[in-house]
Amino acid sequence: MSGRSKQDAPADQAQSPYMPMFEAFRAELDEHHARREDIIKASRDITAASKKIIFTLQRIRKLKEPLPAHVVKTNADHYKIIEERFKTVAKHLQGINAYRYARQISGGCQEWMEAVSFQHYLVTGQLLGYEDSRVMLLDVSKDEEGRSIDLGPEDWVLGIYDMTGELMRFAITAMATHGLPTIPPDNAPDPASDSMDVDGRAGNSGQQRSVLTDMRLLRAALEGLDAGSGPFAKDAEKKMDVMRSSVEKVEKSLYGLIVRGAERPKGWMPDTNEGGRAVEVEG
Repeated sequence: MSGRSKQDAPADQAQSPYMPMFEAFRAELDEHHARREDIIKASRDITAASKKIIFTLQRIRKLKEPLPAHVVKTNADHYKIIEERFKTVAKHLQGINAYRYARQISGGCQEWMEAVSFQHYLVTGQLLGYEDSRVMLLDVSKDEEGRSIDLGPEDWVLGIYDMTGELMRFAITAMATHGLPTIPPDNAPDPASDSMDVDGRAGNSGQQRSVLTDMRLLRAALEGLDAGSGPFAKDAEKKMDVMRSSVEKVEKSLYGLIVRGAERPKGWMPDTNEGGRAVEVEG
């Protein structure tokens, strides 16, 4: 039998050469979980503030005009919260950690992308591109030490998917009072000219751009996207179904407005219930 007593065991274990190594592992895991929770909390705050921005933007009824003063004032505080949250976690999303915690910040980035792209469309009548969005987030999230958060192309695409839902709500609400929202041209076309715009749209063909035509173009572009496989492909597939439903709702609402509009009671508004694919067109 060994001559050492049980009382000696704890002292021997405390002197084990492996203990410092496991203490370091524990500290690293604690730091990882704390960092992850900080990012998740910031992402939720960014998501909440972005939703409030979108809610305020939905009060607008016309396209390609400067934002009303009350909208700018209301959303200023929400944008300030978003900027603060992004700057708080920018230090955690550097180097390899940008990929390690990509899923934790992704929700906030997507919702922010949805809000800023929706606002950009309302003001300019154009889609906010990836490079411009990336530069915008780098600027918004830059902390005191110059660290920023880089916007991944996946978050940009998924945010654009979600933005089509806001275009649907905007179009249907506007149709109830002003008809289908159209995009005023930058310059009136020359009646003697048969030229085409640089983006391929007819310059003098009489075709009027509207929210619906833009949503159809966006649907066609996103349907041609090869999402590959993995988590992004799964998310894109779900959002694709919602986007198609959004376009269909605007189409059926426009049908109800044109074909059956004379039978509508004053103040009628199409049904935008998310639970169904169709918009009610019967009086």
